[in-house]
Amino acid sequence: MKSNHTTRPDQNWLRALMFTIFGSTVLVVSYFQLYFSHLGFSRAEIGYLYGIGPLVSVFSNMFWSMASDRYNTVRKVMIILLAGQLITGVLLANATSFGQVFVLVTLFYFFYYPVYPLSDTMAITTASKYGRNFTSIRVFGSIGYAFFALSIGYFLGSFGPGWTMWVCIALAATTLLIGFRLKEQPSGSSTKMDLSGLWSILKRRDVLTFFGCVFLLALGHRMNEAFLTITLKDLGASEGLIGWSLLISSVSEIPVFLLLSRYGNRYKELPLLTIAALMYTIRLFLMSISDTPAAVVAIQTMHSVTFGIFYVTAVRYITRLVPDGYRATGMALFTIVWSSASGLLSGTLGGLLLEHTNRNTFYLTAMAFSLAALVGFSIKLWSSMTSRA
Repeated sequence: MKSNHTTRPDQNWLRALMFTIFGSTVLVVSYFQLYFSHLGFSRAEIGYLYGIGPLVSVFSNMFWSMASDRYNTVRKVMIILLAGQLITGVLLANATSFGQVFVLVTLFYFFYYPVYPLSDTMAITTASKYGRNFTSIRVFGSIGYAFFALSIGYFLGSFGPGWTMWVCIALAATTLLIGFRLKEQPSGSSTKMDLSGLWSILKRRDVLTFFGCVFLLALGHRMNEAFLTITLKDLGASEGLIGWSLLISSVSEIPVFLLLSRYGNRYKELPLLTIAALMYTIRLFLMSISDTPAAVVAIQTMHSVTFGIFYVTAVRYITRLVPDGYRATGMALFTIVWSSASGLLSGTLGGLLLEHTNRNTFYLTAMAFSLAALVGFSIKLWSSMTSRA
């Protein structure tokens, strides 16, 4: 009984952390773009602001995650990152010129992006320690995203996009308070991370081809994610409807997460990743031919069979590819490929495409990247089947 008493609060505070940090995701991914538009920035400028964060996060993810592995602490690093988000959020709320916002958003992203691989690392370690599935903790991020997508949408619809940064500040402060209640969960590896060992992992062909396919898939995903709210706004959607569209996508992934949590281990990763890439290709093609807010909102339900299948399966694949002592760094590398490098290219390329072409061309380009990822995962699947035969 004592064991349950001491471990349950630990898991619950981690679930609460997942719930609130994905509220920040709603803001950064979906409402920051509307906030920047409210400040009077052009589509290209908004694309640059979206893209600069991922560029900085390539370095920040590696810096903070390697520090976490090297000093065997996730909790302390998380607290530093959340405090940094709070401070830069306050400064951003008072910035109006493009130059000021560009510098401060860069700083904000330095503290923002590394929170996600580190929280996933903590969830993986905590779940493993107590015999639970990673998804049983991570699903609270999806629930939080759904809750904040709708509530923030209606709040900003009532009070205006000028309140975006103050919502960000409130979320950062709440998450920081939760961070202080977390318990440290070391990986269990008594040796400090050795960079030469990491390099030997990165040189492996299966690791390189996996990250290559993830990058291609991420380009299409991030292009849609970065400009979905602007697409809806152009089609005449209200902030409330935008919130519903984000709610639908996040709620749709929850049953898939729960199903994969219970039955996912029965299926190998590569077939699931191939299916996810196929569904992404179909989803982005449908986006290219949609011309009403209702159609776009309906297509958002495909988030369940695209991101829902992909994310849980990819994390499972990484934990099999990368040894425990490199877990935080392995998750950071995944985040760099899935969010940072792809976000940089998709933000700048997407902004320029929307500025100089049209929505149809934008989404067909995103579809082409997903199609390339589908080909890559299919080749990996075929190779694995023939090697076993």
